[in-house]
Amino acid sequence: MKFFLTAISLFIATMTQAHTNPFFAEYTGTPHGTVPFGVITNADYEPAIDAGIAAALAEIDVITANPEEPTFENTIVALEHSGKQLDRVLNVFYPLLSALSDDEMMEISMRVSPKLSDYSTSVSLNEKLWKRIKAVWDKRDSLDLDPEDTMLLTTTYESFARNGALLQGEDRETYRRLSSRLSELTTKFGQNVLKELNTYEIWLTADDLAGLPESSVEAAALAARQKGCEGEYLFTLDQPVYTAFLKYSSRPDLRERMWRLYNARNTKGEYSNVEVLKEITATRLAIARLLGFNTYADYSLQRTMAGSPDKVMDLLTSLRDAYRPALTRELEELTAFASKTEGRPVTVNPWDYTYYANKLKNQKYAYDEEQLRPYFELSNVVNGVFGLATKLYGLTFKENKDIPVYHPDVKAYEVLDRDGSYLGVIYTDFFPRDSKRPGAWMTDFKPQYIDENGENSRPHVSIVMNFTKPTESKPSLLTPYEVETFLHEFGHSLHGLLASTKYASLSGTNVYRDFVELPSQFNENYLTQREFLDGFARHYLTGEPIPAAEVEKIIASAQFGAAYACMRQLNFGLTDMAWHMIEAPVEDAEAFEKQAGESVKIFEPVDGMMMSPQFSHIFSGGYAAGYYSYKWAEVLDADAFAYFEENGIFDPETAEKFRTNVLMKGGTENPAELYRRFRGQDPTIDALLIRDGIKKPESKKLPIPMDK
Repeated sequence: MKFFLTAISLFIATMTQAHTNPFFAEYTGTPHGTVPFGVITNADYEPAIDAGIAAALAEIDVITANPEEPTFENTIVALEHSGKQLDRVLNVFYPLLSALSDDEMMEISMRVSPKLSDYSTSVSLNEKLWKRIKAVWDKRDSLDLDPEDTMLLTTTYESFARNGALLQGEDRETYRRLSSRLSELTTKFGQNVLKELNTYEIWLTADDLAGLPESSVEAAALAARQKGCEGEYLFTLDQPVYTAFLKYSSRPDLRERMWRLYNARNTKGEYSNVEVLKEITATRLAIARLLGFNTYADYSLQRTMAGSPDKVMDLLTSLRDAYRPALTRELEELTAFASKTEGRPVTVNPWDYTYYANKLKNQKYAYDEEQLRPYFELSNVVNGVFGLATKLYGLTFKENKDIPVYHPDVKAYEVLDRDGSYLGVIYTDFFPRDSKRPGAWMTDFKPQYIDENGENSRPHVSIVMNFTKPTESKPSLLTPYEVETFLHEFGHSLHGLLASTKYASLSGTNVYRDFVELPSQFNENYLTQREFLDGFARHYLTGEPIPAAEVEKIIASAQFGAAYACMRQLNFGLTDMAWHMIEAPVEDAEAFEKQAGESVKIFEPVDGMMMSPQFSHIFSGGYAAGYYSYKWAEVLDADAFAYFEENGIFDPETAEKFRTNVLMKGGTENPAELYRRFRGQDPTIDALLIRDGIKKPESKKLPIPMDK
């Protein structure tokens, strides 16, 4: 009774703002119930979160107070449908915290983080609720549940068991304290990465621009003019700026300067993450131990396709051994090329690799990404990438300017199925800004689910990237790499848009972490397909299609640097696993990171340079002990695309099997079974090795077999 009074008082305290706070009611004044971004202010978030928590806890109390015997409907489904008011605000706040943040939002996130952590643990440690869930679980064999209902029951039971429901006495409060602290730490880590990135301004003069392409020079000049400095050039560490500088600058001293700045981020000073990440991993270890696991990796991998750290390490080391000889050959060739180019013996340093690799690639294949930019004007690329979904799945995309957006750079599109029925909304957000974190990602403002009235509530998803911005004289012209990034995130969005499940928690990308990258990485394969490129790659000035010779260069050069790229990813994966397989807190983070990557190192480590303090995927994202999933999914995507190639890359029947067995199903069934249903067999590693030029076509089974 005391709790109900508290919840009601909290709710009443916020009702005075109900007429202005857009989160206190369903969105009814926008197309398809989309988020009314234009009327949302920072002042709306915290009251809405407080009220949402109170409402959600009150809904939980209704479930636990039900005098009827616990059933799947009155307990599991009722729990699934609870918290909608809270979800409504969080599904806006956190995506914008990454894409359109400011100091006030960061402060709000620090204040609400412990509240949300306490709410989460209050639910998972609710003894009455747990007893009802366990009662349903214990009689599961006698229930007439379909596969999706069975999965919802399983995930609900296991989620509670994995989040402290089995703990007793003081252990419950210890878990609550550790969870709250972890939430604070991961929030701080992410904020530090964004804040420090925005501090870097590298001012250069005309004498410093040797080798840089016109697009980079124009962008730097524009950035300087916007700061009131005519005749100077302003560079930042934004991904497209940094990448282009290392690739094209013929000044090794400036390449080294940029590289050192980029790789020393968050290692010292106000925004250092070194102590933060050490405490994050120590806290995760403490949580794992409290729950009965030896390491956090053991805990984290329990609900994945891999299932255990041993299987992950088997995959990573198998790939390391397969690619190491090729890496040695690549580096020997690159060193010989650099020495010949400079007319003297050259040691290729980490800040030199991209520069010389680009030149060697250009020599071998007459391939220069910069020269291909004119054929990848952004609006044409949008048509091409969207058109891929039209060819494969019959989808169409129509911009709707009546749908509110959160920034002028953002566009919103209605998505229609092949029969003209409405599927959902996709937002595109392409360009860097100070308020956006680096990288690229997909998220959703609203997932797909079947509501209480039996209506299919369709999703609203967004894809966010940091592409080369337009200048005063040119539109946004992308490199093939940026097109590949677009294809990747669009694959995630299709996973969300095509979802057709009963429950939001099992919809779209809510799948095992090492399965979630399959749709995204599968899409990347189309970048090297002539039939795909011919459909949209046209010169932005002349309208001429990309020459066949240029397409051949993209295809022929696809395997260039494959071993380097693989070893780089393996370094990320092994470093992630090392941090989450610790059995005691780490003292020296830099030495620990060096040791973790020793077996896959490409260059000798440079003192003071670390990647862990910026490794947002694992320290502030959802990939702790999970970065390996990119390589795991790469095995799957290569195998899946090989199946398409057997039947035709746009074959309707194969595409329909991929849609119905992978994209539509979300997390409603075991992903291994979904993949077998699509492919007709388990995947093998040979498709990946063949694609990368590591092996000739010959059978070799996946070294980490999927669970049967």
